[in-house]
Amino acid sequence: MRALLFALAPVFAAFVAAPALAASPDRDAPFVSIDGGTLSLAQWSGQPVLVVNTASRCGYTPQYEGLQTLYDTYRDKGLVVLAVPSDDFNQELATAEEVKDFCAINYDLTLPMTDITPVKGAKAHPFYQWVRQNTDFQPRWNFNKVLVGRDGRVLATFGSNTEPMSAEMTRQVEAALKG
Repeated sequence: MRALLFALAPVFAAFVAAPALAASPDRDAPFVSIDGGTLSLAQWSGQPVLVVNTASRCGYTPQYEGLQTLYDTYRDKGLVVLAVPSDDFNQELATAEEVKDFCAINYDLTLPMTDITPVKGAKAHPFYQWVRQNTDFQPRWNFNKVLVGRDGRVLATFGSNTEPMSAEMTRQVEAALKG
């Protein structure tokens, strides 16, 4: 028995010390930033990122306030909250500039935000295609959330009803920050 344990020790050690996922061209594909330039999960490598498809004319739009609070609460510990405005459900304003102004005026958002971006179907941004291929999750409505861990794996997905500051969400975020 002792010999078996010694024989398996290197295998166990390799499993425990498994490296983070390698960079993925789809997961790390750049988004166009609403402020110009690009944003990519690769720039936040080693940090948990909550990616949220948003819309300005939705019953869930008040969640912007909770997303900003979540970001403010956990930003110094490493959390990134990335808002991805999308018109896939026909509830977004016409231009990125209108979205940016709306969010600044109504919610004083400082969290990173992309330009208006498709999140479902064949035209979905490569990040969302990667999420679907790896988890079978795709946004079914606005304010669906994808929590990506420090190692680049999808840790959890949440529907529109999950409030950003809910116990379920903060528990998952805190676990991701420890992990």
